[in-house]
Amino acid sequence: MSTTAKMDMPIRTALAGFGLSGSVFHAPLLGADPEFSLEMISTSDRERIGNAEQRYPGAVVVPSPSELLDSAEQLDLLVIATPPATHYGLALAALKAGLDVVVDKPFAVSSAQGREVAELAGQLGRTLTVFHNRRWDGDFITAKSLVTGGLLGDVSRFESRFERWQPTVTKPWKAVATAADGGGALFDLGTHLIDQALELFGPAVVTHAELSAHRPGGSADDDAFVVLQHHSGVISHLSMNLLCAQVSARMRVLGSAAAYTKQGLDPQEPFLAAGGSPRDPDYGVEDKEWAGLLGRDGHLDAVTTERGQYPVFYRMLAAVLRSGGARSGKPLPVEPGHAIRVLEIIEQARDIALGERPTDRG
Repeated sequence: MSTTAKMDMPIRTALAGFGLSGSVFHAPLLGADPEFSLEMISTSDRERIGNAEQRYPGAVVVPSPSELLDSAEQLDLLVIATPPATHYGLALAALKAGLDVVVDKPFAVSSAQGREVAELAGQLGRTLTVFHNRRWDGDFITAKSLVTGGLLGDVSRFESRFERWQPTVTKPWKAVATAADGGGALFDLGTHLIDQALELFGPAVVTHAELSAHRPGGSADDDAFVVLQHHSGVISHLSMNLLCAQVSARMRVLGSAAAYTKQGLDPQEPFLAAGGSPRDPDYGVEDKEWAGLLGRDGHLDAVTTERGQYPVFYRMLAAVLRSGGARSGKPLPVEPGHAIRVLEIIEQARDIALGERPTDRG
């Protein structure tokens, strides 16, 4: 295992976990990027073992992440796509083994854990980043372009939602995972919404939060609402709901000159889940019928959604690793410090929703 991958060789990568995140996001993105070589995959599920072996015949499939770490000398990068409660321990072990690390969201189950992992990466000079992939959703890219381009005027409110109809808890780990384990809608979907809001409008504090659970068999929240007051003056209303039979607009941005309203979800996840490749010409392209609306009532224009770009995450990471790693000066796709700030917002929201005074967990 080298400090950084040799220029004439692909970045030797292992993937811990082959559930939704590992099989739908990381493996297809890695497999489609010639800068990376997917060498190993860990999963203990028999069906997933078969799927991994069939789809990635060049990868060695092993039953546990510990076996990936045992092969660290033959690897450059570990991608952690296991349940959230395991992220902290695996990330620390991988860094100590001399690997660069990608951690799926949420980065950890507490900001203190996130800081410890980030500090160790800094001490060891390793590259560490977090997979906040929805920065590259087409709708978010479009909204960001409109905001930064001044087409909305001065933005006063940002409304953003991830709402789904999932009346039963289907994944065994999610059925038993409490918030202490990183379970629940706030950790799962809220991580994305908070990350996007901070990216668009900068630092914020939580001024209101609600958490509740309605689905039978769950151990954590499935309905959450968080209000952020950004230092820039913008207020963000963020909603996450897994028992929503009729969904609202995906996002609405209100400004002094115009508003932008967008229905529907980014198409990249279902495209990849159906077996599509990031190399396909229609990858990330949304049907025009889902175009957002820009303007004000009576004066609305359709805005074609920008193409979704999840592959940019690994493209940016490869550029860092090829340039010498964490100390290269090149921008990471997601800075660990930003992922830690997202965890701090989640902690503030939980304190407020549970009727506690927000604490400094630093």
